[in-house]
Amino acid sequence: MLARTYTAALCGIDGFEVTVECSAQKKLPALEIIGLPDTAVKEARERIRAAATNSGIRFPSLEMILNLAPANRRKEGSAFDLAMLVSVLTCGGTVPAEGLERMSFIGELSLSGEVRPVDGVLCLCLAARTHGRTEVFVPAANAAEASAVPDICVYPVRDLMQLVRHLRGEERIAPITFDRSIFTKGRTTFPVDFSEVKGQAHAKRALEIAAAGGHNVLLIGPPGTGKSMLAKRFPTILPEMTFDEAIETTKIHSIAGMLPGDTPLIVNRPFRAPHHTMSPVSLVGGGTNPKPGEISLSHGGVLFLDELPEYGKSTMESLRQPLEDGMVTITRASAKVTYPANFTLICAMNPCRCGYFSHPTKKCTCKAGDIQRYLSRISGPLLDRMDIQIEVPPVDFEALRLSTAEAETSETIRRRVNAARAYARERCAADGEVLRQNADMTTRQIEKYCRLTDEASALLKAAFDALGMSARGYDKILRLSRTIADLDASETIGARHISEAIKLRSLDKKYFNN
Repeated sequence: MLARTYTAALCGIDGFEVTVECSAQKKLPALEIIGLPDTAVKEARERIRAAATNSGIRFPSLEMILNLAPANRRKEGSAFDLAMLVSVLTCGGTVPAEGLERMSFIGELSLSGEVRPVDGVLCLCLAARTHGRTEVFVPAANAAEASAVPDICVYPVRDLMQLVRHLRGEERIAPITFDRSIFTKGRTTFPVDFSEVKGQAHAKRALEIAAAGGHNVLLIGPPGTGKSMLAKRFPTILPEMTFDEAIETTKIHSIAGMLPGDTPLIVNRPFRAPHHTMSPVSLVGGGTNPKPGEISLSHGGVLFLDELPEYGKSTMESLRQPLEDGMVTITRASAKVTYPANFTLICAMNPCRCGYFSHPTKKCTCKAGDIQRYLSRISGPLLDRMDIQIEVPPVDFEALRLSTAEAETSETIRRRVNAARAYARERCAADGEVLRQNADMTTRQIEKYCRLTDEASALLKAAFDALGMSARGYDKILRLSRTIADLDASETIGARHISEAIKLRSLDKKYFNN
């Protein structure tokens, strides 16, 4: 007898369907699993046998071969347990074969028959839907996450007997429906606000521009000037996530096993602040079974690297390609996967090891050579990818005495950011194009949308020659000035916009070229 059930497996952020074929013969009882299974899949042979026995279900006394197709792709993890056991029980006559072609089974089995949660359920359900499955059976703990996938019926399964009774038609499992209000009710009211930052008007303006266009930022200044404080409040002025962005971000966190049990959908932009002792693999992702790293977990949100020069050289340099491409490809002997990595990078650093180089009142204790060695840890190519480079000076006494009520709130700044992004979207939509943010503009889009006045063009040419800009730097200035013009709701880029963009990008000449 031959039985066939369906499940799914992960490959990067996407899933692919796996067909579980069970061939049974009336010979000496045996069970063999083929189709490039890893150790966890091979061990399922004992898990499914014990789960059936301890649930009071007779395990077929047949010679059975389980094939996981496509057989040329490696199968990893324990999410195939449920599909394999249903296929075995179908061959044994315990479960009817009718209707299995429209079903997909995802979940790990315990020895007692309990269905345990697995990682990446959202991706697996999307793969099942893509291949025409309309009913998906998932662990009860993963059901809320799976229900976010439209056009499929999700059944939460607690244990094996509950599933068997459902398939026999004896006791139906109530399907779970997605609560759309989760998308709006789950949004966090931030405990911090930009109004709490005293002074630093120039830095606040720079971060507003960065939020409006998705630009990367480097903050340089002595200790205690508010660099980390500003960075931690940056998410409060970013636009709220769309539903599609929430789904994509949730997929990444689900694959990584970092989706909280009470959070079926991530609705707030991620803010990741890893320690400087992290390895390149922790940042980019990898491992024997490649998992997302910090740059992918920051997708759609913010990656904050405090004390940037303290990070390892290879760790910092591994940022260069993802910053350009918005994705990272991890190649291993057994697999090649691609994860999205479109994030806003905020970096903070001191101007020297003691922190007081160029401080107006405190004396720097570093030698000239020590300062140069400290700053040279930031390579030119990485620095060139920082759209905005600003100095965060010490705050004077009068600024510290200002009341919080007198400062702009995050909500006020966010409204301007939203207006600028809407202005950019409408401009592109009129031409039938889609643009997420100005930092992602292609060369063709720069030529099309970055129209300069004669005065602005002359100023940019003078700055290009005087500052020795690279071609990338030239494009960064144009993208940055386009965002500044969007904040002013200006269709053309004027000299004032170019001038501000140049000021926001020329700090490297003060520190890194001397």
